[in-house]
Amino acid sequence: MNLRIDLAWILAVAQQIPGDPQVVDYGVPVAAEARHRAEILDHEVYPEPHHKAAALLCELARNPSLEMRNLLFAATVTAAYLSACGMPVSPGLDTVLPLARAARDGLPVREVASQIKTWTS
Repeated sequence: MNLRIDLAWILAVAQQIPGDPQVVDYGVPVAAEARHRAEILDHEVYPEPHHKAAALLCELARNPSLEMRNLLFAATVTAAYLSACGMPVSPGLDTVLPLARAARDGLPVREVASQIKTWTS
């Protein structure tokens, strides 16, 4: 399933983060929502679920939106998105968080997507 999520969905995931960090920049989850559903000339920029998950991860990891635990938030949104698409994620946080760090540090979205795809295969 190729799911499109909305701002309310992303914010609901934020409420699950330990410590209940407050959103300090609502523009970031709005941008993440827009990025994962981006289209150019009626073609999806991120056509597959792992591409959309990578777009979410990169946007949320690179641009802090919570007062704390932003990498955990980015990783949690990514895993929750894949699960909602019917693609449960097998690796734990010890695998997901390093990818969130790499995304934050500039790993290209297509490389992030390639790694995410291995989690659900």
